Amino acid sequence: MRTAVATSALAPNYHPLPVTLATGEGSWVTDTDGRRYLDLLAGYSALNFGHRHPALVAAAHAQLDRLTLTSRAFDHELLEPFAQALVGLVGPLLAGTSHLVLPMNTGAEAVETAIKAARKWGYEVRGVPEGRATVVVADGNFHGRTTTIVSFSSDPDARRGFGPFTPGFVSVPYGDAAALAAAVDATTVAVLLEPVQGEQGVVVPPADYLPAARRVCDDAGVLLVADEIQSGLGRTGSTLACERFEVRPDLVTLGKALGGGVVPVSAVVGRADVLEVLTAGTHGSTFGGNPLACAVGLAVVDLLAPGTLQARARTLGERVADHLAGLMDDGRLSGMRTIGLWAGLDVAPSSPGGPVTGRELCERLLARGVLAKDTHGGTIRIAPPLTIDPADLDAALDHLTRALTSP
Repeated sequence: MRTAVATSALAPNYHPLPVTLATGEGSWVTDTDGRRYLDLLAGYSALNFGHRHPALVAAAHAQLDRLTLTSRAFDHELLEPFAQALVGLVGPLLAGTSHLVLPMNTGAEAVETAIKAARKWGYEVRGVPEGRATVVVADGNFHGRTTTIVSFSSDPDARRGFGPFTPGFVSVPYGDAAALAAAVDATTVAVLLEPVQGEQGVVVPPADYLPAARRVCDDAGVLLVADEIQSGLGRTGSTLACERFEVRPDLVTLGKALGGGVVPVSAVVGRADVLEVLTAGTHGSTFGGNPLACAVGLAVVDLLAPGTLQARARTLGERVADHLAGLMDDGRLSGMRTIGLWAGLDVAPSSPGGPVTGRELCERLLARGVLAKDTHGGTIRIAPPLTIDPADLDAALDHLTRALTSP
């Protein structure tokens, strides 16, 4: 468990569960006291392939012995292969026929990059008057925590105390296609959406929502940008969550799982005619596309290329959905949402012996050797590694059932 520290040197911007982890392998981690836990959070999908996946660790080790950083002042031998491999994996799922990759580090950087590209494209191609570009976003979104991104967040904790806020964003209710259509006007350059709102509690939109958003963007001649930092790279049972809705975005932001839980890796992948507006000097990153990141990213693409992990996420996700439906039927949950191997569940405080908050449920699971994380009060998310053993998944779900009825 977590070792007591009289005075911490850390800024208090997190409230972690009381456990201090020391080692990890696959779906399991061990704390500093030697107790093992089954990880159902997987680093918010950064660990889609589990802790220290052998292929990813081997790729990192091999590259550490060669070259780790050049900056983008120089090319290196893995940069173009990484871009080609990522285009090969994701390009066929996007709008357009020619695609480019712009590598960055964190998910928030990828979103910022997509916003910059959309604005510049809007001025140079769409003809929006300089300084007037707008981006339509959705309430309940989570795209990161930079100053620009929290400017269009509807979460008061994310916004309070951080103004003045960046203008140029119009927020509409998530899942409301009519409201989205009404918000698009002559100043709009893009619609930025999460295909599934992860931080909000794995909120899955109506089946016709993303197709309607695609039609609105096509009719208005604006870009559809999909933030797949949490939902992408296998989590929902497909390479991109947009596939589940048969929608092809113009740009997609990727992160988290792209670094395999080894290093931060993110990217914007999309139409070449959009990303090529970011010419030399207009955008950059010292570490973006570094050799170590590219080595791991290439190994990640290799893991996803056969499609077996995506299929596995669908199959195991059905197992989770069936179990949670039973907990809904007997009143131990007040709500549930699933897609692929990803679930949001709402506690039912009125259930006899049940937890009052999502935090309390996570603490009960922790005591049973299972790691999960709460969000927005009464909700927790389940996002185990796609590589989890089915027997371990079943055991975790049994622990969940017991934690919902007794401390």
